[in-house]
Amino acid sequence: MFESAELHPPDAIFGLTEKFRNDPNENKISLTVGVYKDESGKTPLMQAVADAENMLAQAHASRTYLPIDGMPAYNAHVGKLLLGPVAESVKWKSTQTPGGTGALRVTGELLRTALGIDTIWISNPTWANHPKIFGNAGIQVQQHDYLGEDGVSLDFDAMMKSIADSTRSGQAILLHGACHNPTGVDPTKEQWTELLKLVSEKGLLPVFDFAYQGFGDGLDEDAAAIREFLADGDKEAIICNSFSKNFGLYGERTGGLTVVSTSDDASDAMQSQVKTLIRRMYSNPPTHGAAIVNTVLSDATLRKSWETELDEMRTRIKQLRTAFVDTMKQVAPQRDFSFLNDQRGMFSYSGLSGKYAEALMKEHSVYILGSGRINVAGINDSNRQRLCEAIASVL
Repeated sequence: MFESAELHPPDAIFGLTEKFRNDPNENKISLTVGVYKDESGKTPLMQAVADAENMLAQAHASRTYLPIDGMPAYNAHVGKLLLGPVAESVKWKSTQTPGGTGALRVTGELLRTALGIDTIWISNPTWANHPKIFGNAGIQVQQHDYLGEDGVSLDFDAMMKSIADSTRSGQAILLHGACHNPTGVDPTKEQWTELLKLVSEKGLLPVFDFAYQGFGDGLDEDAAAIREFLADGDKEAIICNSFSKNFGLYGERTGGLTVVSTSDDASDAMQSQVKTLIRRMYSNPPTHGAAIVNTVLSDATLRKSWETELDEMRTRIKQLRTAFVDTMKQVAPQRDFSFLNDQRGMFSYSGLSGKYAEALMKEHSVYILGSGRINVAGINDSNRQRLCEAIASVL
């Protein structure tokens, strides 16, 4: 029977990671996988996380199953971190999930089975896994306009027209809460207000993929648009968040699914649907990552330490953008890369797609995605000059 199985190609990102791993060039550079890296090129263990793990190790807690919807205290922290002061005035329930990807997968099932939603709109481009996740859940995926002709900035008018002309009431729309993946291109505060007004007028259910809270402008600043939209209490929304990036818990698969409803009855009904779906899919979430997050957010000292380190990571990424732009100005003055300073988060659309990405890999052992997406956090003082000279060469 197994002989009839079709051989699938490797994942675009992790396939490049494998090529990078096998590349013998000692000066190879990878800007592919979406993980934060420090100046030494390593993904650091945050001090608050290490301290929380020490506390948990000393507690010798039971390893029994968590409830279907996860650790109650963790879920309370998730909702309050996302919603801030709005959490006191709206109906919401958060559910622990295996990473943000797990939250998105449960959301896909929830849209189809509980709400009868058959279509979700996503930006063009978006994270490559988005259409696969929702498509696998039986949801039809449609794309709306996003980038302008330059491929590196937002065409807000085209996006608004695309959504206004093509969507219909009762469909869902996926919105990147902050630090759009893969482009790093976000709407402004004023554009967010206008966009979410249109979403409401069109009768669309917003699903926020909020994987990078704290990496744009700050924990509260990055959540401002979502909070403003929900503040009056008469809006529905689903928020999928991840602690992979802002806690550095990539391998622990720690995330959440928050459903905001307009009544207690609707909130209870939606939570019952979420729990039924989870029971059928993976039954219970893992413990360790959630225990770390809960410990950090429950302790004032650890939380301050975490927020300080997160601020430092965000500041460093912005500095890396500026340093890259300045170096490119020196080695390739004919090409303007200043648009990278307007993008936010770890990722950027560099404009180096297709043949440029291929040449960088084959001629210089520099690995970026074929779309031109780069992980800015993969740049450091020791590789930036070589990286920029390689780009100048292929240009």
